[in-house]
Amino acid sequence: MKRLLACLLLAAGGMIGLAGPAFAHNVLVGSDPKDGAQLAVGPSTVTLTFDLPIQQGDFDVITVTGPNNTRWDAGAAKVDSNVISAPVRPLGPAGQYTIGYRILSADGHPVANTVKFTLTTAGTGTPATPTAASTSQPSSNDSGGIPVWPWIVGGVVLLGLGVFVALRMGRVPEDSSK
Repeated sequence: MKRLLACLLLAAGGMIGLAGPAFAHNVLVGSDPKDGAQLAVGPSTVTLTFDLPIQQGDFDVITVTGPNNTRWDAGAAKVDSNVISAPVRPLGPAGQYTIGYRILSADGHPVANTVKFTLTTAGTGTPATPTAASTSQPSSNDSGGIPVWPWIVGGVVLLGLGVFVALRMGRVPEDSSK
């Protein structure tokens, strides 16, 4: 019985230990401009820093949206290890601007969210034309990635294997002298 309990605990510990890295999405650790910043002059580039390297690809997007849902991003995002950045057009009206981002996390899952800043003094820039502005707006509702059910099935198989091994090892050999 002690062996069975030990095997079950070992199997459960293995499942918990292996599940941690599978759900380790990248986390935003810094931004320029900072979330909630008050700026007199708009940035020429926005930069987002994550805790883990970003997988490079066409999936990585940064958008800058201003008052009246106008677009101010000026080009494709560039990834360098755990940092993603994108150029920004000279900003126009004073007000709140939103940096939307979507990246492919180190574990293969999409991560999307926003950072906001306020332009306190109006600039002289003009927004991108609707045809020049990309229609791929990052959303914080992207779920993507691997579903949970394969992990559950794997855990059940691992647990069943542990019970099987424990039962086989726990058998008392038959006495052939009877």
